[in-house]
Amino acid sequence: MRNFILVTLTAFIIALAFVSTRVPMLSNKMKNKYSTQGMMLDYNLKVPTIKELAVLTNEQEFTPRLGKSFIGFKEALGFKESQNNYFIVNKFGYLGKYQFGKSTLKMIGINDANMFLKKPELQEKAFIANTKRNKWILRREIKRFVGSYIKGVKITESGILAAAHLGGPGNVKKYLRSFGKDCFKDGLGTSVADYMKYFSGFDTSSIEANIKAKVLMKV
Repeated sequence: MRNFILVTLTAFIIALAFVSTRVPMLSNKMKNKYSTQGMMLDYNLKVPTIKELAVLTNEQEFTPRLGKSFIGFKEALGFKESQNNYFIVNKFGYLGKYQFGKSTLKMIGINDANMFLKKPELQEKAFIANTKRNKWILRREIKRFVGSYIKGVKITESGILAAAHLGGPGNVKKYLRSFGKDCFKDGLGTSVADYMKYFSGFDTSSIEANIKAKVLMKV
């Protein structure tokens, strides 16, 4: 029995020595780096309720994946135009998140550019109304050209509508009917062809073509 205890104790000491040689010792500098001394530690964590857990497990609640949806389309276009800045005016006088010109705003019922610039909700409504107008004006081009290719770029409805936002529906008609030869560029050098490519394949089916689309101003 005594020999058994001695053998066991010897084996334990050998194992302990082996482990100690395999585990690196922290220097004083490293100990100070990872020390929690002086830190305010709070172990009273709030346990989430079942309702909160349900929200956390629903990815759409806190991580919107806009993808190729219409919301994704307008947010991508807004970012391209102004980095989604509702209150910006560029050097050419174009206004807001979607960089509207004053003449376009008047066509959809907005005559007060200063008020327009201050109201994000109004800018969103303006974008919808203008897109509806452009879809009606370009309805024949959409029917004729969607699914075809011009200079290697697939023509889609969203690409056409984005290009119309950039250069107006008239310039989009010229581009499509000339099969890319007549290509409008804005003051910054961005072309109708660029927008056809950048905004290809988004779902804009929810937009109804309407030449009379206006923004109703609240009194």
